[in-house]
Amino acid sequence: MSAASPEPGRAPLTTLPGVGAQTAQRLAARGLATLQDLWLHLPRQYEDRTRLTPIRDLRPGVPAQVEGTVEAAERGFRGRPVLRVALRDASGGALLLRFFHFRAAQLAQFAPGTRLRAYGTPRPGPHGLEIVHPSYRALGGDEAPLDEQLEPVYPQVEGVGPALLRKLIARALERLPGDDALELLPAALRGEVPSLRAALLYVHRPPPDADLAALSAGTHPAQRRLAIEELLAHHLSLRRQRIAWQRHAAPAFDGPGALAARLEASLPFALTSAQRRVFAQVRDDLRRPRPMLRLVQGDVGSGKTVVAALAATLAVEAGAQAALMAPTELLAEQHFASLQGWLRPLGVETAWLAGKVSGKARARALEAIADGSAQVVVGTHALMQEGVAFRRLGLAIIDEQHRFGVHQRLALRDKGGDDGLLPHQLVMTATPIPRTLAMSAYADLDVSAIDELPPGRTPVRTVALGAHRRPELIDRIRAACAQGRQAYWVCTLIDDSDEVVAQAAQSTFEQLQAALPQVRVGLVHGRMKAAEKQAVMRAFKDGALGLLVATTVIEVGVDVPNASLMVVENAERLGLAQLHQLRGRVGRGASASSCVLLYQPPLSRLARERLATMRETNDGFVIAERDLALRGPGELLGTRQTGIASFRVADLVRDAALLPQVHALAERLQAEAPGVADRLVERWIGGASRYAAA
Repeated sequence: MSAASPEPGRAPLTTLPGVGAQTAQRLAARGLATLQDLWLHLPRQYEDRTRLTPIRDLRPGVPAQVEGTVEAAERGFRGRPVLRVALRDASGGALLLRFFHFRAAQLAQFAPGTRLRAYGTPRPGPHGLEIVHPSYRALGGDEAPLDEQLEPVYPQVEGVGPALLRKLIARALERLPGDDALELLPAALRGEVPSLRAALLYVHRPPPDADLAALSAGTHPAQRRLAIEELLAHHLSLRRQRIAWQRHAAPAFDGPGALAARLEASLPFALTSAQRRVFAQVRDDLRRPRPMLRLVQGDVGSGKTVVAALAATLAVEAGAQAALMAPTELLAEQHFASLQGWLRPLGVETAWLAGKVSGKARARALEAIADGSAQVVVGTHALMQEGVAFRRLGLAIIDEQHRFGVHQRLALRDKGGDDGLLPHQLVMTATPIPRTLAMSAYADLDVSAIDELPPGRTPVRTVALGAHRRPELIDRIRAACAQGRQAYWVCTLIDDSDEVVAQAAQSTFEQLQAALPQVRVGLVHGRMKAAEKQAVMRAFKDGALGLLVATTVIEVGVDVPNASLMVVENAERLGLAQLHQLRGRVGRGASASSCVLLYQPPLSRLARERLATMRETNDGFVIAERDLALRGPGELLGTRQTGIASFRVADLVRDAALLPQVHALAERLQAEAPGVADRLVERWIGGASRYAAA
């Protein structure tokens, strides 16, 4: 097949009958702009209206279609308006249809003797089985034919009714071209899976005997065909980003590493073997004249910052600058304090730049960055602003990179010098990336893992308690502080809110101050000025405060070895990764440490599973796998910002087994049919591909 043939499916939706400007606008708000977008807007479930089920054979919880005669209909107003319709069929079975949202005119449709066909899920009611809000239609004298295929139920589009959406997708499918025009995967590479056309038609219009269980689970061969193509497009896109990235030149830092050796010798602790291994990998990358793109993942407290500092000394030794960017001012300030403490005694000048640095201090910092006297620069996204010019940026270190928007990361990458050399990039995360996610979403990165904690770290014991046990917890804090230990109490809001059942930091701070008069209590939240936050954090670190009440600003980077108790209020509102990060603030010293997850009952199923996982394991990699299974990749990677891994069909948990096949297919396609690879990326990702690996 010629790679130059025009791509079908690009026609705008306004070419379909029934799509005016307003409907097109509503569809576009959901990301549906072309025929192809409708082809790939797949059903989330199916309704079987191809047959009728006798009422006496209905089973609770099993969706079914019935046909019967209305025996009676009545409106009731007990508590709220309700419309009840009694239906009976030839099997002798009786069924109640119940409506809570209805118009008065509807009552006329349910005159006794009317023949009705209704579809829904029966459930036990006070007088036998009932269906709440079934879809239904009144039948005239003629026999109404049953559907010949399962009826698809599509994800909702605001302002476009389900019937209209079904009709538009059916019209779009009428314009589906033949296999020759649509198929991109050569038959030799496709194997046993169906063609794209056959897969799309099957998924949108499954026959009555289709395997509904496989379709619901997303494991039907037709769905796997679509998933393979989408995963392939994403993988090809990332692979190209890597190839394009490595076509650029970068400064080679191949000096003797004397500064790194001096830094290591001056540290008050020994590096773990995992830190040594990862630093050796980073050093090998930096010796090459092409840009490094490496992700260093390590659990909370595994010592990533030291590896970053060692990498920075290699850049400084070669006469280049290193920049470390963190997502919050608090974390950036902590990194700055650590790096300054390690590097200043070695004669390395560090600078600090954040949004709140202003006036003369800002001017001095900008000047030092521009003339190169600031050899290591630490800051927030302020580092990427237009007025910030580096003399020779050789290494960009990005901490918790999934917390940044794509454009921000590209801006830092583009701050290399005028010599055309790109800076090396070292990305760090304390959120361990599950292997399946690393294989797909981070296929453009070399991945290193610091999978060993420093010696002396004690496992943290985790318990979950209902909010009614707060008084016991306060007694426990009183006892811990009396023994000279310290505690955190983390809240998820700053101010009280009527809408969310959560104890806000401000009122919790006041309550705990009153309940613990003998304990010095501090408060930190995101709305405080940087200097205030820093002063409170320093007081806590120095032991002047026994209890720190905080919002989740302390999630990453705070290191207080004497803190041995972490209380997380409304823990049911946080994700696993965030809970694990917070728990990592304790257990940094020799004392046995605890993390108490306070929750507000009743718990949802998801919240119960999260809290159970936290009690069962301290292993960040296990937690990451569970988090991926529970929440999906979008939440884990912060893909609302990136567009990465926001799959339409594929599911990284369900389809993990397809990845090796996809990777092998990508290699062959790139080698044998690069033009086809281009069109695959364009079909599934379009113009977003530049950002996928930023």
